[in-house]
Amino acid sequence: MVSQLRIYTINRGMMDAWLKFYLDKIVPIYRMLEIPIEATWVNADRTEFVWVRSFDSVEDLERKEKAYYASAERKALGDTPLDYIAKVEVKLVLPVFQEEAPLSPRRD
Repeated sequence: MVSQLRIYTINRGMMDAWLKFYLDKIVPIYRMLEIPIEATWVNADRTEFVWVRSFDSVEDLERKEKAYYASAERKALGDTPLDYIAKVEVKLVLPVFQEEAPLSPRRD
């Protein structure tokens, strides 16, 4: 399995609008194409949107990403995502360790 850690710097004051756009327009395309979104976060100062999507392999990632950009639904969005996003960082990450249960704080 491989994952992409995606960090988007959102234009000032646009986080709420970005989240609505992401949930209403982007997530349905991912669901349609069976691209799992593992998790999403917003940093404390609401300037960055961080999310992770995972794939079986690099080849699977490339195939599904190509299908995403080729889809009529994504093409219909045009450059609209860029209205919200000032900067994009994408990092390919590989799993190292996964805890079956969350760690509990130590109580000494």
